[in-house]
Amino acid sequence: MNLTLKIWRQKGASDKGKMVDYKVTDISEHMSFLEMMDVLNEQLINQGEEPVAFDHDCREGICGMCSMYINGEAHGPDRGVTTCQLHMRMFKDGDTITIEPWRAAAFPVIKDLVVDRSSFERIQQSGGYISVNTSGNTQDANAIPISKEAADKAMDAATCIGCGACVATCKNSSAMLFVGAKVSQYALLPQGQVEATERVKNMVAQMDLEGFGNCTNTGACEIECPKGISLENIARMNSEFLKANFKG
Repeated sequence: MNLTLKIWRQKGASDKGKMVDYKVTDISEHMSFLEMMDVLNEQLINQGEEPVAFDHDCREGICGMCSMYINGEAHGPDRGVTTCQLHMRMFKDGDTITIEPWRAAAFPVIKDLVVDRSSFERIQQSGGYISVNTSGNTQDANAIPISKEAADKAMDAATCIGCGACVATCKNSSAMLFVGAKVSQYALLPQGQVEATERVKNMVAQMDLEGFGNCTNTGACEIECPKGISLENIARMNSEFLKANFKG
C-alpha cells in the first residue's frame, strides 16, 4: 500500500505550524496506524530529517496517549478504537491521509501532533478522587451493599481513558463528557457520596477555568469516544451540579 500523508508540523507552541506532505510505500494492511507512523519516522531519520513527534505509550487502547485527528475524525475512521488500535486496512492504496493534533485552546500544541492535556489532570486533581480513612477503621469495599445496575454504570463511566477525543470532536471544545464520566464514576457509588457536593462543584469550576466550552448536545463526543462513554454521564453531572448548588 502506497500512501500520501499530509501531517501537521509545528516546532513549538509559539511557532507557526504548517501541513507537510510525505510519501510512504509498501505499507501492510495489517500494520497499526502507529506502526505506519514508525515506518515514516524511520524513513525521515535515515534521510537526516526531523521525525514527526506523536504521543504513544501502551499501544493497547488503554492509556489514551495516541491522540491524532485523522481525516477529520478523532482516532480515525474506525469506531470504538484508539489510534493505536486503528489498522491500515481501513485505508486504500493511493489514499491521502490528513493527520492533525487535537484542536482546542485548552490543549495547546507542544510539538507536531503532541498536545498538552494537563488540563484534564488539573480537573481530576480538583475533585476526581475519594478521600479514604486509613486509620484502620476502613470498611471493606466488598462489605458495602450496592446494586448491580449502579456498579455497572459506575464501571462504564470509569472506562474513560482521558484521551480527549470528546474535546477534539466537539465544535465547542467541551470537556463535559470527560468530566461527566469522572463525576459519575463516584456519584453512583456509596464511597463517593461523602464528597459528592464539593467534587462536582470543584471539577466543573476547574473545567470552566481551563477554557473548555459548553455542551450543546450534538452527540459527536459519544460517537467518537473510543470507549463509548454515554451522554447519560453529562446529564448525571448536570443533575449532581444542580443538587450541589441547592445544598449550598
